[in-house]
Amino acid sequence: MSSYLQSAERIATEVVAANAAEVDRHGIFPGAAIDALRDAGLLGLISAESVGGMGHGPRAAVQVVERLARECGSTAMVVCMHYAGTAVVEKCASEAFRRENAAGKHLLTLAFSEAGSRSHFWAPVSSASNKADGVHLDARKSWVTSASHCTAYVWSSRPVAADGASTMWLVPQDARGISVAGSFDGLGLRGNDSTPVGAEDVVVDESARLGDDGAGLQVMLEVVLPIFNAMTSACAVGLMEGATGAACAHASGTRYQHLDSSLADLPTIRAYLARMRIATDQARCLLMDTVDAMENGREDTMLRVLECKAAAGESATAVLDTAMRVCGGAAFRKDVGVERRFRDGRAGTVMAPTTDQLYDFIGKAICGLPVF
Repeated sequence: MSSYLQSAERIATEVVAANAAEVDRHGIFPGAAIDALRDAGLLGLISAESVGGMGHGPRAAVQVVERLARECGSTAMVVCMHYAGTAVVEKCASEAFRRENAAGKHLLTLAFSEAGSRSHFWAPVSSASNKADGVHLDARKSWVTSASHCTAYVWSSRPVAADGASTMWLVPQDARGISVAGSFDGLGLRGNDSTPVGAEDVVVDESARLGDDGAGLQVMLEVVLPIFNAMTSACAVGLMEGATGAACAHASGTRYQHLDSSLADLPTIRAYLARMRIATDQARCLLMDTVDAMENGREDTMLRVLECKAAAGESATAVLDTAMRVCGGAAFRKDVGVERRFRDGRAGTVMAPTTDQLYDFIGKAICGLPVF
């Protein structure tokens, strides 16, 4: 096992698992896990070695996110967003900022989805305008993970002057004019600090621009979408893996005293568990084939990128439904470890790009039509 996976395994077991129930119950940001990942150098996992990072690629990010998701979906999603932001920073930010990020001095997140264009993340309606004192940003971002705990947002807006759909910026979380709309109190992923963020006349320097004015869509599609879809798929696979393990443990350990048999002795229960195992393994296989396509520049890379998130989201919903069924009334108890994952798993299908959007994109791709 590689050193980064050994570190991830230790943190997942000793820190993430130990705090997962409290993170969920009280909607607490998983700060202890993020601190442990920072101390182990894992916030710099995909930062280049030349700036002090570990220098790994999407495969490592997927593996770490999946391992964390087995224990806590909120922790996995926070790390997923940080790695997605890091991918943009590695391509577009200054060396000085990249060094700070590789050293764990930042927790990044994406600020793409907006109230005006909702899950159509590729079409920001927020504005950016040049004035004498810098670039002024105004926006209503609809959902931003780690909204109040990150140090900087990878931010999208309409271009300042160029043609194109969008421009990207690196915006400090504590910039004057940034407003975070309270804490998150939702169905699942309760510790991921996801909430609307507003920008009212936020001033940033021109040097905060990530890439060329008007080139944001290209960065979204070429840099963000592949690694983000792969990592959100990894979140789903991790939740499936965790729920399958919990359901198997419950079925094996719960006995009918009057029959002197366990739930696992019932063929129907074993069949449900088998379906969960198969669906989890199928989703993982497609995910890892997607990573292989990304690493090797295969012609089918974008198709796989679109497919893996749609498949993993649908599979997670089915597997976690089955886990609730296998565990019966006990599944509604917090200590069994199924209902939390059941709730967390719902996020995958509605997180942009949503599963329904992905089906449309895939259909366009296989019919030879422009996807965007």
